[in-house]
Amino acid sequence: MHEKFQMSAMGELNFFLGLQVLQKVDGIFLSQDKYVGDILKKFGYSDVRSSNTLMDKENPWGKDGTRKDVDLHLYRSMIGSLMYLTTSRPDIMFAVCACTRHQVTPKECHLHAVKRIFRYLKGHPKLGLWYPKESPFDLVTYLDSDYGGATQDRKSTTEGCQFLGRRLISWQCKKQTIVATSTKLLWTSSVDSKSTA
Repeated sequence: MHEKFQMSAMGELNFFLGLQVLQKVDGIFLSQDKYVGDILKKFGYSDVRSSNTLMDKENPWGKDGTRKDVDLHLYRSMIGSLMYLTTSRPDIMFAVCACTRHQVTPKECHLHAVKRIFRYLKGHPKLGLWYPKESPFDLVTYLDSDYGGATQDRKSTTEGCQFLGRRLISWQCKKQTIVATSTKLLWTSSVDSKSTA
């Protein structure tokens, strides 16, 4: 290839398209902890108290009796930063996906939910994806749904991930197009959306 293309050997790959690459004897670890630090600093969350969970189970949007609007540019900028982070952080995908639905007219309660994601990142900056060198060659898919979690239209959100052996190769989060009236319909719709994705 050196004869056909101009190339240079720069050593072992350790940073690629914003992903930190740590190559070990038994596998490769991809992370974005440098990026996490950058966005925490950018939005002023470097010195906040961390959170152990992404969302409050009982009240994910917090308390917002006033329904006060927030800065649209700030909200969208925070969401965009989090969406980029889902490249190596499937753990935050469901919470980020839920917050993206409110980008047209975000309220204080929605910004509160986004801030909680940043507080979670403050406490868990070094998570990433581990790709072991040796693992079986089995394709496995996992699905989960919140069964009518969207309070406005009662549509479910389905999240899924696919593994090839022990290697995570794909993940997604999608709001269903129908209102499920039973868990059977919910799972049928979830599987159907995965087969067409």
